[in-house]
Parts: sequence; C-alpha cells; structure tokens
Amino acid sequence: MKFFILLLFPFIVFSTESQKNKATDSILYYLELTQLNSKTYDYDKAIRSNQKSLVLATKNHNNIGVAKSYSSLGQIYFEKKKYDKAIILLRKSISVFKLLKPSTEEAFSSFIIGLCYMEFGDLSKAEIHFHKAEKMYSLMNIPNAVELLKLQKGIVYQQDGNYNRAMAIYKSIITNKNETDHYGIKAKAFYQIGTINLKSNNLNQALYNFNNALKKSVLITNIDLKLHIYKAISEVYERKYDLQNAFFYLKKYFNLKEKQILTSEAFGRNHNLYHKEQEQLRTIVEMDKENKQKEKENQFAKIINVLALLLISILSIFSLFLFKINSAREKTNLLLQSKNEELQIAKDNAEKASKARSEFISTVSHELRTPLNAIIGITHLLNEENPKESQINYLKSLEFSGNYLMTFINEILEVNRIESGVIEAENTCFNLHLLLEDIKKSLNEVASKNNNDLILDLDEKIPQNLLGDPTKLSQIFMNLINNSLKFTKNGEVKVTTRLRAIHSEKVTVFIKVSDNGIGIPKEKLETIFDSFSQGSVEINRKYGGTGLGLNIVKKLVAILGGTIKVESNEHLGSSFYFTLDFKLDQTKPNEPDCLSDFSILIGKKILLVEDNKINQMITKKMLENKKMVCEIIENGEAAIELVRNNEYDLVLMDVHLPGINGTVATKTIRTFNTQLPIIALTAISLNENRQSLLEFGMNDVITKPFKPDDFYSVMAKHI
Repeated sequence: MKFFILLLFPFIVFSTESQKNKATDSILYYLELTQLNSKTYDYDKAIRSNQKSLVLATKNHNNIGVAKSYSSLGQIYFEKKKYDKAIILLRKSISVFKLLKPSTEEAFSSFIIGLCYMEFGDLSKAEIHFHKAEKMYSLMNIPNAVELLKLQKGIVYQQDGNYNRAMAIYKSIITNKNETDHYGIKAKAFYQIGTINLKSNNLNQALYNFNNALKKSVLITNIDLKLHIYKAISEVYERKYDLQNAFFYLKKYFNLKEKQILTSEAFGRNHNLYHKEQEQLRTIVEMDKENKQKEKENQFAKIINVLALLLISILSIFSLFLFKINSAREKTNLLLQSKNEELQIAKDNAEKASKARSEFISTVSHELRTPLNAIIGITHLLNEENPKESQINYLKSLEFSGNYLMTFINEILEVNRIESGVIEAENTCFNLHLLLEDIKKSLNEVASKNNNDLILDLDEKIPQNLLGDPTKLSQIFMNLINNSLKFTKNGEVKVTTRLRAIHSEKVTVFIKVSDNGIGIPKEKLETIFDSFSQGSVEINRKYGGTGLGLNIVKKLVAILGGTIKVESNEHLGSSFYFTLDFKLDQTKPNEPDCLSDFSILIGKKILLVEDNKINQMITKKMLENKKMVCEIIENGEAAIELVRNNEYDLVLMDVHLPGINGTVATKTIRTFNTQLPIIALTAISLNENRQSLLEFGMNDVITKPFKPDDFYSVMAKHI
C-alpha cells in the first residue's frame, strides 16, 4: 500500500516562500525533518519532530503549520498500521485545512483516510474519501493525482468483487491520452486488469496485460510495482506449464528484490548519518552565534570530530553493505539451485514417461500385426476358394474388420513414430501428376460408393522432375481424399495443384483438396487436427474412422516443410490446402510401375524365410495360388547357405528371425550375390523405417499385415 503514498507525495506542495519570522522557519524545518525520518522508517524520531512543529504552530496560531503537522502525524500512524489513530489525526488536519484555501495537503489527507478504511474492509467509506480527494485534485487541475485516485477507486471495487466497475475504471485510465504518466498509473491499471484475468484463469489475457504493465513501468522507479509484475508473470507461465519462462521471471523477481533490499538499507542508513551530521553542524552554528569568541578556537576541532565520526560510520555501512550483498546472493543462488534441480527432475520424468509410452505403443502395434496378418491372409485365401453364398457376407465382414484394424494400427504407430522424431523426409525423384493419377485410380471405386466425382485440376507448368518424399505425399493425399470422399455424397472431390514460383534449384507448389460435403462446424475447426478428434460422436458413429488421419496429415506436412490450413462451412464443404517447396532434379524421374497382370509370376521359384508357422502357411498358399514354387526356411543362417547353393527368382525375407535377423542375412548374401531380388517382410516397429531396411541391401519392403494385391504387385515389379 505504501507505494501509493509515495506516488501521491509529489502532489503535496510545501510552501517555499521566504518566512518573516523564526517560528515559521522552525515549523517548516521540523516538518521537513519529520518527512526525512519517516522515509528512513525512523518513526520515533519522526513523531518527536512532528510534535515540535505542532507545538510551535499552535503557540504561534499558525493554521497552515497546525494542519500540516496533524496531516504528517496521521501519515506516520498510517504507516505504523495504527489506522484508528491515523483517522483521528487526519480528520483534525482536514478541519483546520477547511479554514484555508483548498490545497493538495487537504486532498492527500482525505486519500489517506480512504486507505485506512480499506484496511478496515469498509470499502463504502473508503470510496467516499477517495471521491473527495479526487474532486479537490480536479479543482486544482492536477490530472495525474486524479488518475491515481481513479485507480484506487478501481481497486476498491475490485476488492469488493465488483469486477465490471473496476475494469471500466482501469480501461478509462489506460485509454487516457495524457502522455506525462511519470508515476506508472497506466502500468498499475494494466497490472490490476491482469490480476482479474488471472483470478478468472484467463491466462493468455492475463499475460498480455502483465506484459503491457511491464512495458509501461520502464520509465518509472517504482520497484514494488515491478516486483508484483514479475511475480505475476511467473505465476501465469507456471500455470501454463511453461517452466522455463516461469523460472526466468522468478529469477528477475529475486534479482530486483535483492537490489531493493540492499538499496533501501544503504539509503536509510546514509540518510540517518547525513541527518546526524546536519544536527551536529546546526548545534555548532547556534553555539557559535551565542558565544562566537569563546567557541572560535574549538570550532575546528569539533568539525574534525564530526567528520571522523562520519568517516567511521560510512566505513561501517560499507562493510555491512558488502555483507548483505553476499548473504542475499548466497540465498538467491541456493534458491536457483533448488529450482534447477526441480526442473531437471520434472524434465527427466517427462522424458521417461514419453519413452515408456512410445515403447508400449510400438510393442503393442508390432505384436498385433502378426495375428492380424493371419486374419487378412486367411480371409483372402477363403475368398479365392469359391466359398458358399451364405459364407460370403461373413468373409466380407471379416475382411472389412481386418482392413479397419490394419489402418487403425498403422495410424497409431505412424503418429507415435512422428512424435518420437524418428521420421525424416526422403529425397527421391518423382512426378507429382503421375502420383496423383495413380492415387485417383486406386480411389475411383471408393468415390463411386457415394456417387462422387474425383476431379484432378493439375497445373501443367509444374516440372516432372521434382525431388521430395513421394511416400509421405501419398499418405497425405490418401488421407485427405479418403476423408473428403467419406463425408461427401452425390458431390465432387477436387484436387488442385498450382505452380507458385520456380527458380533454378527450387519449385514452390500450392496444393488443395476440396469437397462439397457435410463441412465442419466452426467450433471444431481449431481441434480438427488433434489426435482422435472428429466433428462429433454422431459423425464418428455414422461415418466411422479413427480420428487420427488429419493429425498424421498435419505432422507429415510439417515434416515436408509446410503448414496445412482448413476452410469450411457446415453443409457447404471443406478445403484443406498447403504449400511445399521441392528441389529440381536434372535426371528423368522414375516412372511408377503399376502391374496388375500377375502372369509374370507363374513358375517363379521363391525362397520364403519365415519362422512363424501361421505366416508360413498363409504366404505359401498365396504364392501357390499364383502358380509359384515356394521353399520355406526358418532362420537366417540356413537362408544364406540355400541362396549360395541354389538358384531362386526372389527371396521373401522376414526381418525378425531367430539367430541372426533378416537384415544381417541380407547383408551377408549381398557379399556374394548382388542381383537376386530380396524383399523384406516386417511389421515395422518404432525404430525401423523403409530407408534403413533398403540400406542393408533389400530391394523393397512389404509391411505386415499386407493386402494381397500389393503383395503380388511388389513381387511382379522386382521379378
């Protein structure tokens, strides 16, 4: 509360006119002495000095001196927290001031009475006295004092729980065009608004107002206000779980607090010594006037003694000052060390939890793939063996469930791999138009289910030889187009590409996927890219889906260097768009192989390296259905010897094998046979990726569980 008094104190003007008699001069002297002692917290000396000024003023019928003495004494008792006595003395000062012209001292006394009533919790009486003070300052045309009193009235309303009235006052202070705010009134208003925001847990708005308060406080010396702001900002960041910024502002708080303690102690002690010196010098002067001749010889010696005493005192203060600095610094260092340890523990725990979650999801996803591969494979085999008509629906349901589970598991693992940071963008040559044409062909059947038109609007100016990651681009397009087709009926889904810029080494391409389907509600647009997020429970029940597709798209676009955005109107459709940069390759891009005729596989001799009996049975049956010859071996060591001593058209190599794994076996085979196609069979885990497997010498990767057509296509491509 004291910093309000210090802010208003400059508006109290003591008369500086030359006085006609010694009594008036003494009254002003004792009043000034009272103020100095009060500033250094020596209240006993301040009261004694004030009583002397009051006695002199009363004796000489000096109403101004009497009123100022009562007012000054009331302020002292207010600072000592003796509010009852302060109110009595301040009322006496006002009763005398009423006999004189309106003055800043009278307004200030009303202001202090208002503060006393605030301490008592009597906010209605406090408001009355603040209003009186404000009215007097307005009559005397002192705008800064008026603004400060308005601020205090706002605090009264705030403490009374009337936040709307308080906010109205604070905002009027902030919007005031007065540019001479040397007392930090606007900074204080921003701070108070921030405390209201913090109380209502509006953390972003609170941080905005606290930062404005900090900016406005730059030009003032009110350390207490800056301490409050630093502490409040630290609390906001702590609530936002931003421990780094919370710790940063807490450190600024303690540094400033240390500076305040050391400065105030040194200031107070130096002023006491200075005042003591002045009293002694004043005594010497008075004695010199009374007996000038007698004290003339001793005067010099007394001055020397005073100066020696002052020098000793200054040295003592300096020693104490250094001791306080070291003590405060030691306390601060201990606190900072403690906070650093807490932050490190929190960081370690968060990393352990994240690692455990990733490993768990990776293990579960990986282990689910083997039985799921059996479900999908056996379903395919049963479909090819002319099932009974009554069994067809059951098999279709089983096939749908298997594909749904496969998609769900793949998306969970994909999200986990992205969050774990193990995915990096590849850099291979591809043709964007051919990529989109292939995707369209694969989704034409999906589009026809809802009677939708899938349209490609491709910019012919886009070069064919782009360097990028076609695999991740395919994932992005498949997710976005599938989503649009799923939520659109009897409409159209359109994929648009536009060339934004082209340079000697870089091409910028704009990509948009739009539809005229059900659209997205406005309140859901901010969360549509979150994990497991869909428009509503009803949409999930009606249309199905995992809620992971758009989350994966967002993260894949970010990995490729872009930012995806969405525009949507409910019942009118949605548009997802982003911009990506690609490098140019001077070589001719590879044309994708799209083999749907599997006759090339007939009679080919295949070595299957697989330890799981169910997978052996399913894979062998699928190979034999296409009239291939299959030989099975269960470990990597035996596979190496078979390849060394026999001729095979292709090897299907499981990655996880007993003994040496598939990657080591492949690497060994490549030492004596570089031409034989080797295709990896794996349920890719968190720490695996396609590129790492290819580096061991494998020609391609088939991920379990696999779709039969994809399985045959990859084999046909390499045979």
